[in-house]
Amino acid sequence: MDTPEVKPKKTSRQKAFAVLPTLLTLGNAVCGFGAITILARVGPTFDVVGGYDPALEMVNAAKLIFLAMLFDALDGSAARLTNQSSDFGAMLDSLCDVVSFGVAPAFMMLKLTDPRHRLMETLQLKGDSAPTVERMFTAPFDYPIDVLWPIAALFLACAILRLARFNVETEEEDDHSGFSGLPSPAAAAVIASFPIGVDSLTKKAWAEPAGEIILPALAVLLPLITLATAVLMVSRVPYPHIFNQMLRGSQGRKQLLQLVFTLALLSAIGGMTIPVIFCWFAFAGPCQAVWRKYVNPLFRKSSAT
Repeated sequence: MDTPEVKPKKTSRQKAFAVLPTLLTLGNAVCGFGAITILARVGPTFDVVGGYDPALEMVNAAKLIFLAMLFDALDGSAARLTNQSSDFGAMLDSLCDVVSFGVAPAFMMLKLTDPRHRLMETLQLKGDSAPTVERMFTAPFDYPIDVLWPIAALFLACAILRLARFNVETEEEDDHSGFSGLPSPAAAAVIASFPIGVDSLTKKAWAEPAGEIILPALAVLLPLITLATAVLMVSRVPYPHIFNQMLRGSQGRKQLLQLVFTLALLSAIGGMTIPVIFCWFAFAGPCQAVWRKYVNPLFRKSSAT
């Protein structure tokens, strides 16, 4: 008669290790919910007495999305390092990602571009005793909400599909060195980077001439960028997993420190570099693929004739 297998009891230290990845994952969801809460109260007017600044609130919401990205990057690594990877953790991670990298960035795009609010047209105060609100620029045209809402909904739907596909296709022994399709955190970062970049641009006197050109263009381009990132999430375009690649190998820690230093330096130089970095990550690969497949053959044909 076979004796039932007795599983060894987990020590308190092992239990602590098991809880750590879950707490990091839930931290991701809490940050996403915090961003949504801030975005929900963002409006087009200042409250001078209360110190309410809608542009600053938008930046704070964007920072929470980036903090959610940090939790998302750490929870998987913590689970693997502590040997606590499980189907439960994978499902929980995807549910939290829907909040932080699906709902929050889609809602942010609506707040930035909705003609009734359009925080992309950063507001500024003038005067000390009786400040007035003046728009720094006027967008070439307004997208109707009937166009913006479907774009935001499509972004959310593609993020959900992307996460579901990742769960189904990723095997337990996968080395997690790359992705098929744009990762949802990277797509969210593209959108969340613009409030930070715009805020930095409007605070620098030397950037005012450039801002008069860039800011109206962004008000028009952001919905199109959101649409493009939504499509890339469900595409099969390969993307590297930069964080995991840097944690592995003999040069991993050195490369990670170099990345942190570079991002800090670029942030100090100007916040507008942040959306440039994330847009480059999202669109450089697809643009190169299109160039190689369609444009290069045209040049070859023209040179041959």
